[in-house]
Amino acid sequence: MKAMVLAAGLGIRLRPLTKSVPKPLLPLGPYPLLVWNLLLLRRHGVEHVMINLHYLGEQIRQTLGDGSQWRMQLSYSEEPVLLGTGGGIKQVEAFFEDAPFLVVNGDTITDLDLSELVARHQKEEALATMAVRDDPDVERWGVIETGEGDRVLRIQGKGRATQEDDGSPCRRMFAGVHVLDPCMLRHVPRGSFSSIIDAYVWWLQRGATVAGYVFSGYWSDVGTPERYARVQRDVEAGSINVPA
Repeated sequence: MKAMVLAAGLGIRLRPLTKSVPKPLLPLGPYPLLVWNLLLLRRHGVEHVMINLHYLGEQIRQTLGDGSQWRMQLSYSEEPVLLGTGGGIKQVEAFFEDAPFLVVNGDTITDLDLSELVARHQKEEALATMAVRDDPDVERWGVIETGEGDRVLRIQGKGRATQEDDGSPCRRMFAGVHVLDPCMLRHVPRGSFSSIIDAYVWWLQRGATVAGYVFSGYWSDVGTPERYARVQRDVEAGSINVPA
């Protein structure tokens, strides 16, 4: 299975740290942030990875090269104008060769078992499978409502129409890691900005199966100086293992 790491963001909330260094290259223990994600992918057998680039993208390309130092094969997608999570994935649609693929947000750190995530996707024969987790601050991240069998019903209130058999949906957050079937991109516009969440909502409204994979391991985004400092402390304390 191939994967894409989304790394084209501007890192505005982390300035001045990201004034001259792109967020994906911020140091975290022995590796840059982006390399943690690459090594997580490699640990679960993923060796071919696409990385999209925009802000200070050449630094990322020069640092990571072709990926051989990580025993991986890296490709890059330049975005002179930001395309968002939907448009960015759509631009490299051919890279996935019409097979299911993983997408990972490049500004998160997690010990998620990607092999189990993929197994869940295959078992459910889902259009997509989202890694979701419980969080006391779920409203901050955007609510993912899951129903029976952890099937995703609605994302931020949009998706499947509310029905009596929904029961009391669980309110969870999206962890920024998911498996997508190529069909997911069918209605994503090419060459323009869009969010992949728009595609999710479109399919949910039409009854497509979107699975939720619930996990409770380590997860953090690195979106602010405070959260970056917290993750650094967690790495130093051994709360998350250094990938190998």
